Amino acid sequence: MATKNLTKTEFDQLSETSGITLVDFWADWCGPCHRFAPVFERVSEKHPDITFAKVDTDAEQELAMQFDIFSIPTLMAIRDGVVVYQQPGAIPEPALENLITQVRELNMEEVRASAA
Repeated sequence: MATKNLTKTEFDQLSETSGITLVDFWADWCGPCHRFAPVFERVSEKHPDITFAKVDTDAEQELAMQFDIFSIPTLMAIRDGVVVYQQPGAIPEPALENLITQVRELNMEEVRASAA
């Protein structure tokens, strides 16, 4: 599955759905963002059941501010409408695969209970 670009409206709709969504906050002028992009794309092809999305922080400044995105790239994982991971910095492919495994294994009842 190819990555999709998100606007704030699309992000709000997507973040309310069940399943896993990985979001790459990036900007065109960001060198590390360009180096991470092919990794993100390759991993998206291996996991068609996960939504892989990109948010251009220059075009979607309100969304970047909503999530306190100050460093890019920043990777966010959302599962069943809950942000379960948010970390700045490009990560290598094995680390991204490991993150996906961890997000898949989360007990969302426990996550929701600890957040309450």
